Amino acid sequence: MLWSTFDEEVEALRRELAAASPDVSIMEAIRIAVVAINHYSADDVPELRTRMNLIGSSPGLYTGAAIHYDAWERAVSDFVAARVGQPHDSLYPLAVGRVTLAACRAAYDRWVARADTNLTVYLDAALVALAAGFADRIFTNEPRPRRPGTR
Repeated sequence: MLWSTFDEEVEALRRELAAASPDVSIMEAIRIAVVAINHYSADDVPELRTRMNLIGSSPGLYTGAAIHYDAWERAVSDFVAARVGQPHDSLYPLAVGRVTLAACRAAYDRWVARADTNLTVYLDAALVALAAGFADRIFTNEPRPRRPGTR
């Protein structure tokens, strides 16, 4: 039950990535897909904090989280592999899947800590920075909250 929404998100991510235009870069397609499937707002934070605290306080639940994170990572890696014509367990698809998951988890953690805007603001900023190779020019102030209804 704790992971049912997350598992649905993985399937939605796969669908969004499959629908990505071949004219869009790999990282842009991933960013668009990730932002499209995450519909959490600041109002969702209390429930999500409770869920994450429960998972973090139980070794069994925490260990089980790896299975779900792996499925999310594989969705990205499979997409990259198909785009570049490599096996899904090749270096680049694996690397993109893993760093994308790490960037999204960092965005999620920061969003939960601040609860000041929609999750998509943090996801978008983290994935833009990742796509830019975390170049020095990316390291500016944290994302600013946007008014509700703006992107």
